[in-house]
Amino acid sequence: MNFKFIGKPLAFVLSAFVLSAVLYGCGGSKGGAGSSKKTLSSSKGASSSSKKGGLKFGKSAKNAPEIENGEIVATARKGWSQPTPYGMVLVPAGSYMMGQADEDASRSGISFNKRVTVAAFYMDDTEITNHEYRQFTNSLLKDSVSVLGEDKIMTEYYPDTTVWKSDFTYHNGDPMLEYYFSSPAFDQYPVVGVSWDAARYFCLWRSKMLNEYRRKQGQYILPRFELPSESEWEWAARGGRAAAKYPWGNPYVANAKGCLMANFKPHRGNYDADGYAYTSPANAFDPNDFGLYNMSGNVAEWCVDAFAENASAVTWDLNTVNIDADEPRKVVRGGSWKDIAYYLETGTRAYELQNKKRSYIGFRSMMRYLGRPALKK
Repeated sequence: MNFKFIGKPLAFVLSAFVLSAVLYGCGGSKGGAGSSKKTLSSSKGASSSSKKGGLKFGKSAKNAPEIENGEIVATARKGWSQPTPYGMVLVPAGSYMMGQADEDASRSGISFNKRVTVAAFYMDDTEITNHEYRQFTNSLLKDSVSVLGEDKIMTEYYPDTTVWKSDFTYHNGDPMLEYYFSSPAFDQYPVVGVSWDAARYFCLWRSKMLNEYRRKQGQYILPRFELPSESEWEWAARGGRAAAKYPWGNPYVANAKGCLMANFKPHRGNYDADGYAYTSPANAFDPNDFGLYNMSGNVAEWCVDAFAENASAVTWDLNTVNIDADEPRKVVRGGSWKDIAYYLETGTRAYELQNKKRSYIGFRSMMRYLGRPALKK
């Protein structure tokens, strides 16, 4: 037999056979290996979902059964959606080079920049304000005295207003000490004098309050509120601008008109050059592209991470976080009203002891984004 003569036709036939098998196997034709009609179970008497091809995410009746004719026909539990929590914005997932700008060579040599990826989450559009935090302390004093004790509430969770004097020497902080948390004039200003421990307890209280209400309404519970991780905070601060030195995007602290873009200490100590000698309202200045206000300046913000000089070397590159209960130093980001521009940079890292309360440190909360159901076809 002349195999040389039939080689090409035989190869063509085999190729056609393999191609048709692949197409049928991928569900590209009715009755193929990927079709729902491959057995007698889809013939007369089978469930309605099988008759439609067994599409798991097809449109189903409102009260459709989850098991029918001995088969699982359930797709998803009804009633789930994740609403945007009040006062929060959705920060989309993203990947970026986390770390300090290259002008800080000494810092970059200790904790080098690396690419990290962050899943989507919700974040407060402003720092937690005095009036928001007041709801927390009022609730504790009303409902938790028997459990926590009034002394514990006042010493650990109530803002320490004496920080306006103790943080600085030879400084007249009496007016701020007396009025900053008590006067309505400062209701929309960021709360300060709150430790890392108190900020996390606020998040726990906020989570419990929300989910207790949802349970009573017969709704699914939501993820708890928490302090953002360092990687989440930095991604949120950049506002989607992966290489942004500051949240507003450009490398300068003033715009084209010469107006300062944040509340900090410019010009070697001209505190009120930005319009505020101390803190400013939580929604002062323009938000970044994610809709977040004051990610730089005003008050520095607690992160959930324990501080480590070489954090980038020891943490993973997906949803990076460094949890260490034995490390009392906790990460602080963003810079404050008393800091120079260096601390306003999105990549600048700092820390404070978790039990310390400062006149220049506040916080904001975040919540995990779980997503919504797939769109019905």
